[in-house]
Amino acid sequence: MKFLHTSDWHVGKTLKGRNRLDEQRAVLGEIVRIARDEQFDAILVAGDLYETSAPSAAAQELVVRALMALRETGAEVVAIAGNHDHAATFEAYRPLLKAAGIQLTGDPRPVHDGGVHSFDARSTGERVNIAVLPFLSQRYAVRAAELLTGTPADNVGEYDQRVRDILEHLKTGFTPGAVNLVMAHLTVTGGTMGGGERAAQSIFEYHVPATAFGADPHYVALGHLHRRQSLPAACPVHYSGSPFAVDFGEQDNKSVVLAVEVTPTTPAKITEIPMTQGRRLRTVHGTVAELVGRKEEFGEDYLRVYVREATRAGLREEIQEALPQALEIRIDPEFAAAVTTANGDRAIADRSPGELFANYCEERTVEDKRVQSLFARLHDEETSGV
Repeated sequence: MKFLHTSDWHVGKTLKGRNRLDEQRAVLGEIVRIARDEQFDAILVAGDLYETSAPSAAAQELVVRALMALRETGAEVVAIAGNHDHAATFEAYRPLLKAAGIQLTGDPRPVHDGGVHSFDARSTGERVNIAVLPFLSQRYAVRAAELLTGTPADNVGEYDQRVRDILEHLKTGFTPGAVNLVMAHLTVTGGTMGGGERAAQSIFEYHVPATAFGADPHYVALGHLHRRQSLPAACPVHYSGSPFAVDFGEQDNKSVVLAVEVTPTTPAKITEIPMTQGRRLRTVHGTVAELVGRKEEFGEDYLRVYVREATRAGLREEIQEALPQALEIRIDPEFAAAVTTANGDRAIADRSPGELFANYCEERTVEDKRVQSLFARLHDEETSGV
């Protein structure tokens, strides 16, 4: 039987203020065309369907239409909430989408109440069990573990142990002679960041070892890290990565979706299907004259520009007029005049909130890294609207 694994659509994501909804529509349209051509038994969407917890009506319409079009291919469609999504809203829409044949899960659920989605594959008639684990915040992991496993909160371990406990519970929904899958939105220890993730929800205590999945699943479909990668484990553990470059930090990532072929008795075979839609992101360096002279080479690519000459009046406007797809324009550090405070430190405007807080802790001789971890998480929650 065959499955399509995709994740991290981030519909509604803008880039330096540039609306990318048409581009995202083309990307999802390509995924639908792949699904029609390949005739998968199920489509697995491993979280972060949206960029924000309060997506626009246009973004919501695009995602719903994409899910419905995937369902119209005849495949089962199973999707979970990621850390960018609003879990409660997913749960509110769950009954409606279920009526359309789409399994949407916002919160972790017990096996008997949607934690494992089971069906017979249309291609072989064999049983499929998909254990689903949406993103868990550190705060909610305690409550979820207690709800699903019956373990009192004061006896529940750290984040990775809570996730292990939940996975062990979900795997009780696996059956012999079936293809048993796990789909989750989380960070696996040793995974490589793609460049556009929220750091506070990807590092520190927000990760679990690949051993947490055990040897039982035939395949583990992950979302959250935007780079296509596999992790060494007792079973196949794969991130599909985002199907397009979400930010400039991802400009060199390979954009794919994954086709997974598996039987109850043979290992999963994974094939990468390249994505061709979505604009290329590029970081370029040069003088104004050099950059303008390369205009044809850049085509429609979105650009992050580092100008290799000193700043002057009208420089930004000159580049924007010649290269309207230049979304970010900076002076190359080699040519930039250093801006410092009276005591020689970098100016506050040039430092991130995390750097400023780390400096504050250093000045107050606060050496507990958990304090900076907590600051990073709270700052991320406050600025993301989650």
